[in-house]
Amino acid sequence: MLMPKKVKYRKQQRGRMAGKAWRGSELAFGKYGLKVLEPGWITDRQIEASRVAITRFVKRGGKVWIRLFSRQAGYQEAGRNRMGKGKGAPDHWWR
Repeated sequence: MLMPKKVKYRKQQRGRMAGKAWRGSELAFGKYGLKVLEPGWITDRQIEASRVAITRFVKRGGKVWIRLFSRQAGYQEAGRNRMGKGKGAPDHWWR
């Protein structure tokens, strides 16, 4: 899956999803593209699944540019932990 090679801090806070994205909404390469219609986080598994589906569809007939990278870590606490034991280990990536 997609994940950064190195991060500055081991754990980071989620942050906010505020406003609409004004940059990056036009096609930079090619003739076709995918555009999201509502805001939301996208995970590394979703990026990889879309890449596989697109490359299977175009076969060897075209190039695919993915200008999206998952750099925010998602954390998963171990099962059946009581409250107040910390944040958990990095489990997946999204953005």
